[in-house]
Amino acid sequence: MTTERESMEFDVVIVGAGPAGLSTACRLMQIAQEKEQEISVVVLEKGSEVGAHILSGAVIDPRALTELFPDWQSMGAPLKTEVTKDEIYLFTKPEGAFKVPNWMAPKTMHNDNNYIASLGNLTRWLGEQAESLGVEIFPGFAAAEILFNEDGSVKGVATGDMGLDEQGNPKDSHEVGMELHAKYTIFAEGCRGHLGKQLIRKFELDEGCSPQHYGIGIKELWEVDPKLHKPGLVLHGTGWPLNESKTTGGSFLYHLEDNQVVVGLIIDLNYSNPHLSTFDEFQRFKHHPLISKQLEGGKRVSYGARAIVKGGLNSLPRMHMPGALLIGCDAGTLNFAKIKGTHTAMKSGMIAAETLATELAKGDDRAIDLDKYSDNFKASWAFDELESSRNFGPAMHKFGMFFGSAYNFVDQTIFGGKLPLNFRDDIPDHETLKRADSCRPIEYPKPDGKISFDKPSSVFLSNTNHEENQPVHLTLADDSIPIKENLPKYAEPAQRYCPVGVYEVVIEDDIPKFQINSQNCIHCKTCDIKDPSQNITWVTPEGGGGPNYPNM
Repeated sequence: MTTERESMEFDVVIVGAGPAGLSTACRLMQIAQEKEQEISVVVLEKGSEVGAHILSGAVIDPRALTELFPDWQSMGAPLKTEVTKDEIYLFTKPEGAFKVPNWMAPKTMHNDNNYIASLGNLTRWLGEQAESLGVEIFPGFAAAEILFNEDGSVKGVATGDMGLDEQGNPKDSHEVGMELHAKYTIFAEGCRGHLGKQLIRKFELDEGCSPQHYGIGIKELWEVDPKLHKPGLVLHGTGWPLNESKTTGGSFLYHLEDNQVVVGLIIDLNYSNPHLSTFDEFQRFKHHPLISKQLEGGKRVSYGARAIVKGGLNSLPRMHMPGALLIGCDAGTLNFAKIKGTHTAMKSGMIAAETLATELAKGDDRAIDLDKYSDNFKASWAFDELESSRNFGPAMHKFGMFFGSAYNFVDQTIFGGKLPLNFRDDIPDHETLKRADSCRPIEYPKPDGKISFDKPSSVFLSNTNHEENQPVHLTLADDSIPIKENLPKYAEPAQRYCPVGVYEVVIEDDIPKFQINSQNCIHCKTCDIKDPSQNITWVTPEGGGGPNYPNM
């Protein structure tokens, strides 16, 4: 059995077949055709298929899509339900809510000319367009390692070995990973990309930036009674139940086509009460009568969760380095004031393609640091959006929900984000937990099996699967920390911030033991972000593993 890795050469290797990566690939090939330029492009995707790991609300601003494919409607892009009505609520208590007049909401929350859609389906469509333009897409191949040239520039990536047992030894099915070398490598892994995290550290891309900030978005897809279905309705909310633990975040409920409704809760990961359970906060939220009445008699079809990058401009790292670019949510281009990141991620990829095409046309084999990308990005509307919304998240963290919302109304609606202030939030999310004995425990109601559900049935609906007997992809720097440090200080919060029950504290012979059920992992990355000891690192499992989201 050979252990020698084979290699393939490309002009551009793109890691991640999400909106940012596929927009890069499509725009590159469009330019290549326009200028009769030969550019070889390959996209690696760790999911079993394009779109399998994509999860978002999603209300989509089509601005970038229209720039990329002006005829997207006639081409059959799956954006069918235009927003017809915006409703915003302040949830005051388990049965109370105040409807916020539209004029009081920051204009960034208005959704005129936007579409309610499945981002997974849009991503699948973008994959089809990329392939029709000549892009090679390799689904089921996870980029596991960054490769470097002797001068320190990025050379490409290597995919992970397949067919290793839990101890890392080859099984009969063992296949050695492959090296993909490129003049330029684009990292578009999505929020908290495990290779992007390494690049930020190695090249000090975040020097002078605020730490990145995150939320966890938990979402369900429902089929509802046709009598209750209101295609185009967008409902956003904040307040209960998160306000009971002084946690910030927000909720959403969107009516798509075909009697489908998506409902979700976003919880800011700077919360302080270690007793908070992200999964249970979402399940009890659905029992608010404003939400439950729209789900009554319906059927839950799918469940999922994903970390959301929300630090904005002050947390945006440098996006270029020798031989590579970091784009989309891998860098942090989401506009949290709009609660939208698809259009800015796509635009960051399109700018990457235009910058790369110019450099590749020179015919120089030496990969340079594409600092021109920063200039091009700063000249774009995507940067303008991030700049004008730079204070949105920090204001909420600094002043709380009420006064933060008041500031954002003035800043966004009256001054268009032009107030000459710049709030910084320099406390990382993993440093915000208080000791468990200083916080109020939270009693969560048992699920009723109609509106609220348990974790095992939810994991089942995410279609999550990992090959048995493979190395655990949730690694601990120190095996003793969960029990010796996190359990006495924080009641080991991993068993509650994880939305699918990957982490448990079990008692064996009266001794607590930290157990990792990696088979359940839906790749949300929350543990990598929120662990107070920064002891957990998420690394990619075998390609093809993880969730397989339909219509999410």
